[in-house]
Amino acid sequence: MDFRPSSAQQLLVSTAREFLKKHCPPERAQQIALDSRGFDETLWGRMAELGWQGLLIPPDLGGSGGSLLDVIVLVEEMGRASTPGPFVPSAVVATALLLAAGSADHKKRLLPAMATGETIVSVALDDAGNTLVLDARGRLRGRALFVESAHVAHALIVAADAGDDRRVVLLPADRRGVERRPLDAIGPEKLFEVACDGVSVVAEEWLEPATARRVALQAGALARTAEMVGAAQRVLELAVEHAKTRVQGGRPIGGHQAIQHACADLVRDVDASRGLLYAAAWRASEGAAPAADVAMAKAYASEACLAVARRGHQIFGAIGYCEEHPLHLLHKRILAASMDCGDVATHLEQIARAIGLRA
Repeated sequence: MDFRPSSAQQLLVSTAREFLKKHCPPERAQQIALDSRGFDETLWGRMAELGWQGLLIPPDLGGSGGSLLDVIVLVEEMGRASTPGPFVPSAVVATALLLAAGSADHKKRLLPAMATGETIVSVALDDAGNTLVLDARGRLRGRALFVESAHVAHALIVAADAGDDRRVVLLPADRRGVERRPLDAIGPEKLFEVACDGVSVVAEEWLEPATARRVALQAGALARTAEMVGAAQRVLELAVEHAKTRVQGGRPIGGHQAIQHACADLVRDVDASRGLLYAAAWRASEGAAPAADVAMAKAYASEACLAVARRGHQIFGAIGYCEEHPLHLLHKRILAASMDCGDVATHLEQIARAIGLRA
């Protein structure tokens, strides 16, 4: 099995790295993180000009027709640069769900505009914090927590209980009865509570089969894992450079064996996380059953990449805790990504079921 990027993927990575270095340096990422809106329309539009938002969308709907593995190598670069914006919820999770469960009208109406960046779709598919219920009269009530970038979304895709079933519903974000309330968060992502009070839903707004939600969440879990791997890779690079140039006691701190061992641990955690990520993304791109591989990649990377961030703080010392240094952005990005699309406990439970363990 060869996990080396293809020539097209290598070009995508190099283009993304140069673009983000120019248009989203750490100083700009910090500015956007501190902004109350937390969204840069200019940066989002430039990303769309490169075709990033349409990477998963077929060419006949205005996209690039790329694979999930293409998306993963791109998101890894975005994680490395702490790139803000609703790329994962809109260009990965929502897009994957619309492709798997949207009607011809949904796809024709939304996907071309999503590919150009004109339309943003946010999602509330996780069970955690979701009390939404769709009653027999087609009224949606309850709330969904931790909905990313709901304030800039033009549409929302939400999961709701409907009797014994679980429905997935596509709603205009400005529909009467939908309220978006900001939540406090440690990272740069802007999270919201989406509250629904008797919101009218018609059958044409259902996305079926509802089981496609799992496919979308798997794509999201892989994208979040790629974010963590990219951010951890950047922590590794920064830590090694610091160990080479920071002089204490008359020699670089990298000359001390304890620091060398710490940097070796960073390499191990980053490379192992990336290997699991690429294996799972390859299986998903090839149409194989990827559930257990996705769970392994997400669970391992969530803990390993967080360990990289924490060890990075130890190597840097006090400077790593300053807001002017990019380490805190990378650390927060890893922590936030580890909680989205299933936390460690959720994915470990899935792995246990896959190997036949029962409580």
